[in-house]
Order: sequence, then structure tokens, then C-alpha cells
Amino acid sequence: MWELVVLSGWRPEYVLPGPGAVLARLWTDLLAGDIGVAAAITMKRALLGYAIAMVAGVSLGLVLARVKVLRTAAGSLLTGLQTMPSVAWFPLAILLFQLSEAAILAVVVLGAAPSIAIGLLTSTDQVPPLLVRAGKVMGARGFALYRHIIIPAALPGFVAGLKQGWAFAWRSLMAGELLVIIGHAPSIGVRLQFSRELSDAEGLLAWMLVVMVLGVLVDSLVFGALERKIREGRGLTAEHA
Repeated sequence: MWELVVLSGWRPEYVLPGPGAVLARLWTDLLAGDIGVAAAITMKRALLGYAIAMVAGVSLGLVLARVKVLRTAAGSLLTGLQTMPSVAWFPLAILLFQLSEAAILAVVVLGAAPSIAIGLLTSTDQVPPLLVRAGKVMGARGFALYRHIIIPAALPGFVAGLKQGWAFAWRSLMAGELLVIIGHAPSIGVRLQFSRELSDAEGLLAWMLVVMVLGVLVDSLVFGALERKIREGRGLTAEHA
């Protein structure tokens, strides 16, 4: 479809190059090591920001799940934070942290943590009360109740929240790297921005493909594998059908 749009002449090839030219450029950048360097910088930021967001989101979700008063007071606020576009946080982040790594990480955390917390809350709400009562009868109380009963039962929904949190973190990071240029670190966002400024359409589309491929790899290798493991443990795979 991409090639057909190019052949139709809808836009000149210096604006919208075909897949052959873009893939050739992608291969050249890969051999030159540019993609490896940029991906390493971007993924390091993504993993660090997501790790912080996961700790913050899980902690907040557990507190709100345990303390009903706090959940009543902060539940709608958490939803509001989740729905805010990540770009809207950048003016404040830049004001507080200037053009720094902290500004990017702050927005990544703010983008991902609410989704993780909401995913944990929603999944724990769907745990059958009968299962919780059975756990209490067997002596599970406090943290043990969450550790051995509630969290395992809520795991599928919780993983979905983690997956959504990663999507928000990845989008926030890409926006951050486009807006916050730090020194000469050749991250993926910086490469995208430079390609736009130089009117390098082939480079721009090539780096967009890199963003998409990295997103697919993380989804399949991490979250996809985790979801398959959960399904296998619950006998929901084809082998157990």
C-alpha cells in the first residue's frame, strides 16, 4: 500500500519516498552503527523511567486498594492524570528541571504510573470475594493475603495495566526526545528531529520504522511472553484445551 501511494504521485518522492529507498537507508544506518547507538540511549531512558513508574504505580495502587478513604478522594484524580496528554507535562517539567534528563524521566513517570496504578486497582477489584474469604479462612491476613491470594488472582489484569503503562511511557519518551534536546546525545528522538530539520524524508521514515520495531519487540518479547506464561499456568493455551 505504501508503494502504491508513492507510485500514484500523490506527493513527490523527496517528500514521501518509497519503501525501497527507506529500507535501504535503514540498512545503511544499521551497518554504520547509528541505530544501535541511538536505540541504546533511548532504551536506557525508557527502562529507567518505566522502572520508576512501575514502583510508583504499584505502591500507589496498593495503598489506594487498602485505604478506601484515599481511593474515594484520589480515584478521579488518578483517572485525570492518566488522560492528560504527555506533551502537556513538558512545559512544567522543563520549568522545574530545565533541559535535562530529569525533565524527560519526570514526564515518562507521570505518563506511565497512573496507568499502572489504575490497572492494579481495577484488577484487584475483579478478584472474586469468595476467593478472598477462602484465603482468610486459611490464615492469610494483611500482606500475606495480597501476596498469595489477591495479586496472583489479579495478575492478568495487572499485566494488562503494565502493558498499557509501557505504551504511555514509550510515547512520552518519544515526545520528550523530540522536545528536549540534551547536548549531542544521538537518541532516536534527536535523530527524528534532525531528519525533520534537514528535510531528510528517507531518514525520518527510517527512524519511525525503528520506533515501531522496538515497540513490537518489547511487546512480544516481554509482555507477550509474560501473558503466554500466565495463560499456560491457568490452562488457557491450546495445549491444555
